[in-house]
Amino acid sequence: MIEVEKRRIDDDCRGRPPSLLCARMIVPAGFPTLRPRRLRQTPALRRLVAETRLSAEQLVLPLFVRPGSKVRRPVAAMPGVFQVSPDELIKEATRACTWNVPAVLLFGIPHRKDARASGAYAQSGIVQQAVRLLKKELPDLLVITDVCLCEYMDHGHCGVVRRDKKTARILNDPTLKLLAQTALSHAEAGADIVAPSDMMDGRVRAIRERLDKNGFVDTPIMSYAAKFASAFYGPFREAAESAPQFGDRRSYQMDPANASEALREVMLDLQEGADIVMIKPALAYLDLIYRVKAEFGYPTAAYAVSGEYSMMKAASAKGWLDERAVMLESLLAMRRAGADILITYAATDVARWLKEG
Repeated sequence: MIEVEKRRIDDDCRGRPPSLLCARMIVPAGFPTLRPRRLRQTPALRRLVAETRLSAEQLVLPLFVRPGSKVRRPVAAMPGVFQVSPDELIKEATRACTWNVPAVLLFGIPHRKDARASGAYAQSGIVQQAVRLLKKELPDLLVITDVCLCEYMDHGHCGVVRRDKKTARILNDPTLKLLAQTALSHAEAGADIVAPSDMMDGRVRAIRERLDKNGFVDTPIMSYAAKFASAFYGPFREAAESAPQFGDRRSYQMDPANASEALREVMLDLQEGADIVMIKPALAYLDLIYRVKAEFGYPTAAYAVSGEYSMMKAASAKGWLDERAVMLESLLAMRRAGADILITYAATDVARWLKEG
């Protein structure tokens, strides 16, 4: 029977690259000779054979910056998260650097909003100011900028809106010009990576072409390639002050039911010039992280979104969960699924926990 099974696996593997299936060995022994628990006896043994590892170098800390000085406004739904002015932003970023977090992801809350999202691409915009300051004070920190319009639009949507008496429509192609202009302004300010999150068709191509035309051929694009219309974003909308004033975002963000469509979205963004692709949210979409990494092999980011963070914080505050343990386990699951980059509001704490062992 063992020989029959071995022939079947050999037939399955013939002509294929090495895989888990092909690596299986037919071992003509079982318990009590084989005891998997032998390698679980001590922390040192468990670390020695660990298949997936977490490190601070994989973490990205999202930060919310707004105009002003000495501003540190707590986000009620996200304990430990604040809207901060540029001077306080430096303190948050410095603390993250102290624990070896290599990157931050910036979101801006402007002084004023309008129908053209003019604050998103203004040379004196809040994100542009923050980028210049971060690169001056912390030159080795990787600064990633979220490229979207929702925080800057007076209606809260991610694109230009056309209204008539009964309906309002988010226009795709006119929005691309504003997104490309925003990304260029971030690169000019010194951003290391630009990250379009709007989910408009063709925005990666539009941004790549605008960057290249203006001499920023080496600026990478981290695309929110498969961003779902998720209920897990609720706390973020408080943090970014970006809730839509009418309707929802289901005409451009993805349907949570669709996995094959997510792979097509990733493929299109890669064809258009994305250097890193992101899946958002993370925990409820581990299958997509796995499939995207297995299918394309590109650097893959997972965004542990506000709802995931808030649930863990709330449960741990009640004493129902161990915050440190569940945060680390959830991030480990994202790594196990294939994520190379972990975007989490707990990045600084996680880096500290990892250093503390």
